[in-house]
Amino acid sequence: MEQRIGLIGLGNMGNAILQGILGSNIVLGTQIYIYDSHREKGQALHQTYSINNLDSAKDVARAADIVFIAVKPNVIIDVLTDIQKELKKNTIIISIAAGVTIKTIEKFVGYEQKIVRVMPNTPALVNAAMCSITPNSEITQEELLVVQTLLNCIGETEIVPEYLIDAVVGASGSSPAFVFMFIEALADGAVKGGLSRKQAYKFAAQAVLGSAKLLLETGKHPGDLKDMVCSPAGTTIEGVQMLEAKGFRSAVMDAVEATIKKSQAMIKD
Repeated sequence: MEQRIGLIGLGNMGNAILQGILGSNIVLGTQIYIYDSHREKGQALHQTYSINNLDSAKDVARAADIVFIAVKPNVIIDVLTDIQKELKKNTIIISIAAGVTIKTIEKFVGYEQKIVRVMPNTPALVNAAMCSITPNSEITQEELLVVQTLLNCIGETEIVPEYLIDAVVGASGSSPAFVFMFIEALADGAVKGGLSRKQAYKFAAQAVLGSAKLLLETGKHPGDLKDMVCSPAGTTIEGVQMLEAKGFRSAVMDAVEATIKKSQAMIKD
C-alpha cells in the first residue's frame, strides 16, 4: 500500500488500529504519521517502528493521505476545525466517533471532502473487532476497498448505510460489555458449583468464543445450534427453561434497544 496513513489520537481504539496496521505489514512505519496530545505515547513507536511522531493534528492532516481521527466525540469538532485548512481534496477522513454524523463532519471540513464513518468495538485490541464502514458520496469503490483493507487489520468489516449505525452500536459496539457480563455470570455460577475462579473464567470464555466461531463458520441458525446442545430431558434444556422464565432474551433485546436509543440521542448535527 502506497498511501501515507495518519492517526490523530492514541487512546485504546486508536492504538489498536495502529497496532493492527503495523502487524499486517501492509505499510511501513515510515508511511505512518501520528499525533497525540501526550506526545510521549509516540516516542516508543517512533524508536521501534520509525513512525513519524508529529507535533500537532495539523501536521498529520498535512502529511497523510488517509487520516484516522480516533478522539472522543466531545473533542472531534475541535480537531476537525483545527485541521480543516490542511486537508487536501483527496485526503480521506476516517472518524470513529459515536454520534457524530457524516453531515456534521462535512460541515466542518467541507462537503466535498472524502469521509468515512467507522463504528469499531473493543475486541479490536486483540484484532477481533467488528467494524461497520459508512462512506460519504465522495468515496470511490477503490478508496472504499483501501479503507476496508486497513480496517480488516483489526478484525472483520461490513459496509453499512448511516441510518443503521445506531443498530450496529447495539449489536456490536456496546454488546461486548453484555458478553463480558454474561461470561462473569457463567463463571459465578460455576464457582458456586465448586470450580475455581480461574478455571471458571476460562471455561466460560472459551465456551463463548467457541460458540461464536461455530455460528460464523457453519452459518447455521443460532436456534439450530442451541437445539444441538439440548438433549431430551438433559441438563441444558433445564437451564434454557430457567433463562426463558427469567426473561433472558427479552432483557438482551431491551438492552440493545436502550443502546440504540442512546446512540440516536447522542447524534450531533
